[in-house]
Amino acid sequence: MKINIYIDGNNLYRGAKELSYEINYKKFCGWLRQKYNASSIYLFIGLVPARTNFYEYLQECGFILVFKQTVSVGGLIKGNCDAELVLKTVSDFYTKAFDKCILISGDGDFGCLVEFLNNNSVLGQVISPDKDRCSILLRNKNIEITFLNDQYHKFSRKPI
Repeated sequence: MKINIYIDGNNLYRGAKELSYEINYKKFCGWLRQKYNASSIYLFIGLVPARTNFYEYLQECGFILVFKQTVSVGGLIKGNCDAELVLKTVSDFYTKAFDKCILISGDGDFGCLVEFLNNNSVLGQVISPDKDRCSILLRNKNIEITFLNDQYHKFSRKPI
């Protein structure tokens, strides 16, 4: 069975940060492959040219990166990848690139994607980075949601 994982990179990063964890992406990718027998792990992330070394590291860890061009708004860098994640996942569904898929995000904007995948019997599960910040728009979909709160210690550290 081919299982693909689609990760909302910003949601994962912010969820871990809110809980004071710093993710070891190499361990995280290994944990996902071992626990979920993942074939492909896509990480959707904003493209910031100064972070080239970090992107190379993520690819060496085993992630397939999907970038979104970023813009600076009031000094903040914005690169919302929601549309790219939805488009890639649905495209992969129609091309039969997976038998099951897993979504890693707690963002309610993905409620329609979760419903689509679930209705087509290909949603393995949703993994939310933070139980307290998982949107009600995902929680009310009558699906299995796993929360990373009690898992971060396996692939992260708390900064000193």
